[in-house]
Amino acid sequence: MKTIKILHMYSNILDLYGDSGNMEVLKYRSKMRNIDCEIEYHSLGTENTDFSKYDLIYLGGGADFEQQLLGDDLQKCKNDIISAYKNGTFLLLICGGYQLMGQYYLDSNKENIPGLGLFDYHTVASSDKGKRCIGNIVVEAELNGKKTKVIGFENHGGQTMNITKPFGKVLFGNGNSFNDSTEGYFEENVIATYLHGPLLSKNPDVADYIIEYCANRNQQDKITLAPLNDELENKCREVMFDRLLK
Repeated sequence: MKTIKILHMYSNILDLYGDSGNMEVLKYRSKMRNIDCEIEYHSLGTENTDFSKYDLIYLGGGADFEQQLLGDDLQKCKNDIISAYKNGTFLLLICGGYQLMGQYYLDSNKENIPGLGLFDYHTVASSDKGKRCIGNIVVEAELNGKKTKVIGFENHGGQTMNITKPFGKVLFGNGNSFNDSTEGYFEENVIATYLHGPLLSKNPDVADYIIEYCANRNQQDKITLAPLNDELENKCREVMFDRLLK
């Protein structure tokens, strides 16, 4: 079976609310299925990264300052990231990483941070820095034809607009903008979302969707992941659903 190769971008900068934990979850859940998972890193100033060799590219969350800090470096990677995405590399994008793959992000100081323009959406932050979408959030998503509740924590002043393919329907919380009905952006090989937590520790179905996609990428003999014992995770999820949705 192939090894899943992951590129974690700016891990020392984009780690808001423990977003790096998403990589630990993918590595653990892969190992439990006897799937190797290799994680490599791209940081500011890294030279000659071969984006084409990765099954997954991951960007976590960061505030305005962090996004400005890495903006120029990310733009240098633009063509290589677009090429990898078009060739089927999975993109997992959290909060700041989500915003930076759109057309642009206009921050709370009205500074324009150009996005990579992979997708049509754009983000504008409120000039009132105390006005934010913040708190627990539950989203109903559909993965491989199966509906699943996705839970996390959102904390963003940016309001993301012009979403053509949302990740899911908001059941509790705000979403892409204040009191929105949808959250995130989704394609077969893209999950972009504001959900922290980390996202994958709270949502085993989402983690397994990504692992299965990456393990089967460019493989003729497709696999179906063996189920894991997620009893504890599911009990924790039910406690939160009871609290938020009733």
